[in-house]
Amino acid sequence: MSHEIPFLKPPDQAMFRDHMETKVVHWIRQWDGQEPLLAGIIGIPLSKPSISHSGASTTPAAVRAAFKSFTTYSMEYGVDLQDLAVRDLGDIQMHVTDIAECHRRIEESLRALYREQPGVIPIIFGGDHSTSCPSIKAFVGRHPGKKVGILHFDAHHDVRNFEDGGVTNGTPFRGILESGVVEGQHIVQIGIRGFMNSKRYHDYVKSKGVHVFSSREIRRMGMDAVLDQALHLAGNGTDVLYVSFDVDVIDQAFAPGCPSIGTGGMNPWDALDALYRLGSLPQVQGLDFVCIDPTVDVRNVTSRLAVQFMLSFLAGVAAR
Repeated sequence: MSHEIPFLKPPDQAMFRDHMETKVVHWIRQWDGQEPLLAGIIGIPLSKPSISHSGASTTPAAVRAAFKSFTTYSMEYGVDLQDLAVRDLGDIQMHVTDIAECHRRIEESLRALYREQPGVIPIIFGGDHSTSCPSIKAFVGRHPGKKVGILHFDAHHDVRNFEDGGVTNGTPFRGILESGVVEGQHIVQIGIRGFMNSKRYHDYVKSKGVHVFSSREIRRMGMDAVLDQALHLAGNGTDVLYVSFDVDVIDQAFAPGCPSIGTGGMNPWDALDALYRLGSLPQVQGLDFVCIDPTVDVRNVTSRLAVQFMLSFLAGVAAR
C-alpha cells in the first residue's frame, strides 16, 4: 500500500505546506451542497461563441491552479479571509456544439442556485463575454420587483449586431438592452478604448442611455472620481448592482492572456482599488470575470491577476 512507503502521499498533500499560513487553494474548498454560503466560485468553460480564436474555456481550471499562489491574508486591507464561507461550486457543464443550449444551461443553473442559496454572491469565471448575458438574466430574475444596475468594465461596448454573426462574445450587452432585462440608463461602461469600437456601436449605447467612461478618462480623472460618478449613475433608481469585468480592460502589458489585447488600458492598481470598493458595498451582489485565454498567457499571469482581483473584491465584502 502506498501509505506504507515513506513520504509518498497524494499530490495535494505532498506539496510544500507552511502550517503558519493558509493558501487560497486550501480555503476555497469544494462546496458540500449544504453549507450556507457568503460567496460561491462558479466556472463557465465556454469560448465557442468568441469571434476571435479563444481558449477562454480553459480559464476556470487556470484560475483554480493559481489559487495555490496566494494566501488569505492581506496586510494592506488588514483582513484574513480564511473564515469567510466562500466555496467552489464547480463548473456549469456546457453542450459540446449548441451555443444556445449552453446559454440556456447557464441561466437555468444559476436560477436554481439562487433558489437554493438566496444570499450567495456569485463570483463567475468565464468563458467568453457571451456568458454574461444569461448570467445577468438569471441575476435579474433573482430580484423580482427590483431594479438592477450594471457596472461593465471592458475595452469594448459589446453591442455588435446579431445579423453578421449571431450571438457572440461581442453581443452580450446588445442582448441585455434589446431584451429589456436592464435599462440602458442603469448601465455604466468603464474603460472603453479608442480604435476598438465602431462609431455606430458607440452611438447605439448612447442612444440607449448607457453611460460611458473611457480608459483615457480614468487616466485623467482618476479611478476614484470615475467610480464615484459610475456608482451614482448605476445606483440611481436601482436596488442591486452586478459587476461584469472583461479582463481585456487592463492594458496588454499587465494582461497578455486575453483574446483581444491593446495598449492604453487600465492599470491593475485602478482595478484592485475599484474591486475592493465595490466589494464593500452591500448593493453589489454579483460579479463575473471573462475573456481570459490561458492558452496564450505568459506564466499564467493573467489568470493570477484575476485571482488577485477576486481576493480584493472579497476583502471588500469582508469589510461590509
